[in-house]
Amino acid sequence: MKESIDFKTRITAQRSYARSNNNRPWTTNDYLDVLTGQLESDRGRIINSPAIRRLQQKTQVFPLERNATVRSRLTHSLEVQQTGRFIIRTVFKKMNERGLTAQYGLEQLERALESIVEMACLSHDIGNPPFGHFGEHAINSWFTENLTSFKEFIGDQVVDAKLEQKMLLDLKSFEGNAQAIRLVTHLLVLNLTYTQTACLLKYVRPAYEPKPDKNADGAYLRKKPGFYLSEESFVRELWNALDMPAGSRHPATWIMEAADDISYGLADIEDAVEKGILDIRQTQELLKSEFKELGDISEAIFTTPWAGARSFQSIVDYAAQRAQETPINKNNEFFLWLRVNLIHSLVQHAADRFIVNIEDIYSGHFDQALMEDDSLYAMAIETFKRVARKEVFSNREVETLELQGYRIIFGLIDHYSPLLRCNAEKFKHVLDQGKSASPYLKRLAGRLAERHVKAYRLAVEAANGQANDALWEFYYRCRLLQDFVSGMTDQYAYDEYKILTVAGSHL
Repeated sequence: MKESIDFKTRITAQRSYARSNNNRPWTTNDYLDVLTGQLESDRGRIINSPAIRRLQQKTQVFPLERNATVRSRLTHSLEVQQTGRFIIRTVFKKMNERGLTAQYGLEQLERALESIVEMACLSHDIGNPPFGHFGEHAINSWFTENLTSFKEFIGDQVVDAKLEQKMLLDLKSFEGNAQAIRLVTHLLVLNLTYTQTACLLKYVRPAYEPKPDKNADGAYLRKKPGFYLSEESFVRELWNALDMPAGSRHPATWIMEAADDISYGLADIEDAVEKGILDIRQTQELLKSEFKELGDISEAIFTTPWAGARSFQSIVDYAAQRAQETPINKNNEFFLWLRVNLIHSLVQHAADRFIVNIEDIYSGHFDQALMEDDSLYAMAIETFKRVARKEVFSNREVETLELQGYRIIFGLIDHYSPLLRCNAEKFKHVLDQGKSASPYLKRLAGRLAERHVKAYRLAVEAANGQANDALWEFYYRCRLLQDFVSGMTDQYAYDEYKILTVAGSHL
């Protein structure tokens, strides 16, 4: 064990804007009470935020789904929250049994970390745009096709070429995880504790940096953009406040990630069964066949306190048997027993992996997901993902909806792009609804979300008079458009696209 490991340095009540008593050292007798109060404040800020409410109308798998039993991003996030709570409690149970809690500075922190992980799980998808990954792809495609330099938009002003290139790459790298950091810091201004915000920083690469080679050091933690140029100074402030090395991940983020991995694969398949894309018999055979293709299936290692050791195959067959025997809600019975007999073992494995690798996890540089190793537990999760990819995401209905979603998001940015094609002075006049401003541009600007416009104005005001302020103004104007479109729900994006597309306005 490394003597420098002390998780108290990673758990703080400190925020960007805080009263001084939130920054007291751990030697203060009542600090735990202060921390508890601040984390309860975080919970309230997150649960009551509009970003959480919008998740109820954002896609998990099936865009614009009317069947309320099929998962939205919100119902998925609630399931992830429960799994994350289970994992953190299991970690502490195992560490207490092994006498490790005090050695790693974790004594009296179980409830605090439980709250932190739960809220990270609940909010992990808040940055996702409408229509999921196809929405991300549409945003990036539009900016890649239409933004090759800033010159067309800001004229012949002399600019810092290196900064311009950074901004171009940054704007063409929209990513839901990076947008979540932007949401809590600059759009919703939730002013969460540094610890709570750090748990949302799933990837540690700035969006303007290229994706590393898959064999490079730190490739996993940097495989996607983690934050934008607009939030870079805050992220560095966060790392410093938590005594974390630059470019590192918070330890609790691995637990949030594992909870997501455990939850979503099987859930996607269950939604497909609910919609009639698959039935129980098909699902039973697909799961068994896919698991068999991945490796040795003879070991009975999936255990529960009430069922003993079982193999993956026998668990699937038992779930199908229970479904056959029940007279009501056979689909629910099948997936209930799959979860009963699998989740316990998967959570145990996630907790064991966290503890075994705790030194690298504490440092923030453990370059793997907890549920991505060569174990049979990881094989089970990979089985769910493969069946979902082959049978659900390739389904014609899903593909059609994704294509429609792409067209909607790309088209919306196109409709609002005239706001990018004017100089900064003219754009300010448009935002102010000046009398001489173009009526068309004024009406477009009037449809932008007020909070996004305010965030743009504040950012531009801070950049005014500084070097490259023209670059920064246009960069934040592009961010304004991305913020607006990505913050829409699926239904709102669909309705807005119909309204702005004259040919479809009668639909």
